[in-house]
Amino acid sequence: MKNRLARISIQICSLVVLLAMSLTACTFSLVDLTGLLPGTATPPYPLPPTPTPQPVAEISFEVALPTPLLPGESLAVSILDEVTGLALNPIYYPMTGMDALRYRAVIPFAINSVVKYRYVRLSGLPIMEDDSGDRPVRYRMVLVSGPGLVQDIVASWSDTPFTGGTGRISGQVTDSNSSAALPNLLIAVGGQQTLTDSTGAFIVEGLPPGTHNLVAYALDGMYATFQQGARVEAGRRTPVQFSLQPAPLVNVIFTVIVPQDTVPSAPLRFAGNLYQLGNTFSDLNGGLSTVATRMPVLTPLQDGRYMLSISLPAGADLRYKYTMGDGFWNAEHRTDGAFVVRQLVVPSGQGSVMVEDVIATWQAGPSAPILFEVTVPETTPVGDIVSIQFNPYGWTEPLPMWPLGNNRWVYKLFSPLNMLGQFEYRYCRNDQCGTADDVATAGNHRGRPVGTSLTPQNLQDSVTAWTWMEVAPPGTLVGSPVTGRGAGFWAGVEFQPDYDPSWQFWMTSAVQNIQAIGSNWLVISPTWTVGRTAPFVFSPVPGHDPLWVDTTDTVNRARAANLNVALFPTPRLPMAVSDWWMSTPRDGTWWDAWFNRYQAYVLYHADLAARSGAGALILGGEWVSPALPNGKLPDGHSSSVPADAEQRWRSLLAETRQRYPGSIFWAIPYPGGFEAVPVFLSDLDGIYMPWSAPLSGSVLEMQAQAGALLDGDVHTFESTTQKPLVIALAYPSDNMQAQADVYQAMLAAVNERPWVDGFVSRGYYPPAALQDASTSIHGKPAADILWYWYPRLLGVVR
Repeated sequence: MKNRLARISIQICSLVVLLAMSLTACTFSLVDLTGLLPGTATPPYPLPPTPTPQPVAEISFEVALPTPLLPGESLAVSILDEVTGLALNPIYYPMTGMDALRYRAVIPFAINSVVKYRYVRLSGLPIMEDDSGDRPVRYRMVLVSGPGLVQDIVASWSDTPFTGGTGRISGQVTDSNSSAALPNLLIAVGGQQTLTDSTGAFIVEGLPPGTHNLVAYALDGMYATFQQGARVEAGRRTPVQFSLQPAPLVNVIFTVIVPQDTVPSAPLRFAGNLYQLGNTFSDLNGGLSTVATRMPVLTPLQDGRYMLSISLPAGADLRYKYTMGDGFWNAEHRTDGAFVVRQLVVPSGQGSVMVEDVIATWQAGPSAPILFEVTVPETTPVGDIVSIQFNPYGWTEPLPMWPLGNNRWVYKLFSPLNMLGQFEYRYCRNDQCGTADDVATAGNHRGRPVGTSLTPQNLQDSVTAWTWMEVAPPGTLVGSPVTGRGAGFWAGVEFQPDYDPSWQFWMTSAVQNIQAIGSNWLVISPTWTVGRTAPFVFSPVPGHDPLWVDTTDTVNRARAANLNVALFPTPRLPMAVSDWWMSTPRDGTWWDAWFNRYQAYVLYHADLAARSGAGALILGGEWVSPALPNGKLPDGHSSSVPADAEQRWRSLLAETRQRYPGSIFWAIPYPGGFEAVPVFLSDLDGIYMPWSAPLSGSVLEMQAQAGALLDGDVHTFESTTQKPLVIALAYPSDNMQAQADVYQAMLAAVNERPWVDGFVSRGYYPPAALQDASTSIHGKPAADILWYWYPRLLGVVR
């Protein structure tokens, strides 16, 4: 069955047209902030000259369809704009039929462009293409190095299922100078995308038979884009191997003349198609791909212009725009209301490259700007940023507001009001709308209504309280004596494995908070996503899983705060672990694929841990139990794991040791984990024990219960293995004081047992303090308990 949410996101372009025809809005005038938001002075400088047009080349697109078009339908190539939003600013080029199933179009592009596109059936609302797994095609890619021919195959459409055989492409990408493997490269072929792993390897399943254009693209532009044709046959694998040329960095200085109504107190951001310019290469809220807080901010100059000096790779096809929001909201426009997307193929050579731009206008259409001002509670955590989120056709990505002081925040919305009629908005903290909300618009419910108007509107709101943010008393601290263990003891916090690209900006404050409670370890849980069960597709997916550079950045921030770091890679499954294993075919071919992809997953994180300087790598956990020697399914039956499973595991651990010199721990959940202890445990350095055993009663009663459990099978297990053992606690906070009491009881029990080598709090939510029912301690009384215990256990406080 087709994914309804995916259909909504790819039809945004048509929906916003309908919204623009909605009711005329009322006019509001509640507060005058003119003095707080002065206009820009008259520019004292000449306008820059008109840029020289870039040379162009024609690309011939030829595509084969699965079935003929219906009467009245036509076919188009949709050229996409990833900076604004893939569905928000496409250009459709009609195609001409060569026969009933083959169509053609010839389109000119600037030389060295990297074009992102997909095919669309036009019949009322546009009907987008799907891949063979009936998933939307995000985009295809072609490198324009000169006149050329691109041959594509449409597997299926969003309104019809795929039928037919498929093959696969697998390969490896290396650096042409050093021969080193290249991770985190985007591979686009046949309407599908994947990322290379740490060995530079990739695999793309489910490609229709025929010739496909394969493109390898560096998300940050640091390698020259590569493309070649690849022939696929049904039921067979096509191997490819190639090298990419590294690109030298060039210092590019952008200066821009801004309109008179630019808000001086607002950060002017540089939105672009590269990773370092805010592009997440994923489908975010509302079909957007950029996140405002990840974009560079320009520096205002004394003459009223703005400047950005940045190192960019030579030869990169840069698409960019200036914005007081993101790529869609409050971005620059042409005077006719159209979106602006600039292009620069970064020139090579010595010295700095100067780029001078002029923003024509922030507005789109005749509607006047809307000023949003909000007063928030005094209990709003220091350091939080208030965000505003708009809902024109579905909630889009939140935008950081501009502080006025005294718990007042403001945002002036200029565009694209020409696409809107009546729409909604809401406030939240730290871009976490839907989680850290204003109580008046909490969750995914409807927001506050507003409409466009020909006259300016000043809206003044008040947030009476934040959801999941009460004035909580500190945790009850019991001043019991603590036996110091020294720096070798793990006093840590583990991030929850869920991830969103908006989190990255907040990692510094999260690390600072974890350091402030006295931790000496941070456990990061990067994920890979299981895309298909059969054939088994397991790889990082942008937007759902942190990219290689995201995790590296988080490790670097933690190490800069003098925290030790452990990586605990975790899978993202489409259903509960037990249900997923019961749904797998588990024949010989499937198990080979599982072990191959699991090996890639482990080695990827081993390499990531080694290169980033992480102090430990944690493997295992509940989800691998059926793959262990003599593995059992959740229902107790044999998992049919291959007879040589033990050999495969030992070989994998040996290769992991070669790549990663640090400590390797094995995760054994408690309770239940002792039923699946691996036979190769002696090859590992320690035990990481995710603990969820139920405790109840008073603190003293829970301490006694925890002590009995520890002294029972846990101590027996620890004595048998003679491995360091770290308890990793996860308890929900339906009652925050009850959660704090559990922490107090467990830490007191651990304090009395010197054979326990560490204590970690699991489930920390990095971007915002929330007093919700989750296991996160961020902003809850349980954090006060850790603040008391951790420095004393480490011997820092006596």
